[in-house]
Amino acid sequence: MPLFDVYPLFPIEPVKASGSWLWDKNDQKYLDLYGGHAVISIGHGHPAFTKAITDQLHQISFYSNSVQNSLQSTFADKLGALSGYPDYRLFLCNSGAEANENALKIASFVTGRKKIIAFRKAFHGRTSGAVAATDNPKIVSPFNAGHEVVFIPLNDEQALIEVLKTDVAAVIVEGIQGVGGIHIAEDKFLQTLSRRCRETGALLILDEIQSGHGRTGKFFSHQFSGIQADLITMAKGMGNGFPVGGVLIRPDIQPWHGMLGTTFGGSYLACAASLAVLEVIERENLMQHAATLGTQWMNQLKGYKEVLAVRGRGLMIGFDLPENRADLRKTLLNTYHIFTGEAKPNTVRLLPSLAITEEEGAGLFSALNAELT
Repeated sequence: MPLFDVYPLFPIEPVKASGSWLWDKNDQKYLDLYGGHAVISIGHGHPAFTKAITDQLHQISFYSNSVQNSLQSTFADKLGALSGYPDYRLFLCNSGAEANENALKIASFVTGRKKIIAFRKAFHGRTSGAVAATDNPKIVSPFNAGHEVVFIPLNDEQALIEVLKTDVAAVIVEGIQGVGGIHIAEDKFLQTLSRRCRETGALLILDEIQSGHGRTGKFFSHQFSGIQADLITMAKGMGNGFPVGGVLIRPDIQPWHGMLGTTFGGSYLACAASLAVLEVIERENLMQHAATLGTQWMNQLKGYKEVLAVRGRGLMIGFDLPENRADLRKTLLNTYHIFTGEAKPNTVRLLPSLAITEEEGAGLFSALNAELT
């Protein structure tokens, strides 16, 4: 049976990984500065992560959410303490799209409204509501297009004031737009957005799926602005490669049995993996490391004349190139064996493990020195 061909694939098959490195089936070694879409947060095969999953496999790997699972509470407590949201409640699911779908659903339940405000260049996932709030008509089917979503430019306060009225259920915004090209939701804009949501009764959903779990130097990117969101969605680096997602929910929002649900969300293995990630982030001081190394990298990138702009926080970085250097990402991969990401038209995205060392990252700048100077 052939696979349904929806992914443009590199002719590379990784078969082994460790830390910030991958090896393909021909034993070629690659520096991983992309982490499979910002998923690898603490490094491939981190010993604590591997041990946590292995130990849990020898106990119990799965049962449904019809029984008690104390690992969920242990993980939730650790997440609350490390994220700065100890009084919020947690709903566990399996992916970022599922997290956003549930956040949108909660907002609609709470407000009794259905209109959503999202932003140009946003990406929130491929399920029905999440993809409707994604600014890419090509992947929105006629079935998905029935949702009432209004798109406005990111960081445009006047546009926000004009559309955010008392008929809006929620505003959903990424702390930093990832797929859109590493565009930061500015602190002042988030403060205005938070205030306006309170005034109109709309809920503020912060999509921190790529920009969360310490990647920016704070646990969530929106925390630079000093605001608190009503709902915060997480996935990607949450499980370091194990499929897991979650929604942090404002403490006054009351649940009822059957309001949300999932078969696999919050499984024993997902909780063991996610708890190990949090413990490593804390023990190895990876948030501070991401902040320090990210600042250093961005300063270095700004020194290349052919780099038109550099954006980011911590180890979530994008840099723009002129059209005549649009092939740089392919060159980095094929010539220097370095994985990076991209955003159209000519942005290179860097989303490495938070544990990457300065010495490992030097490989990137060695390659850029050869190509851009």
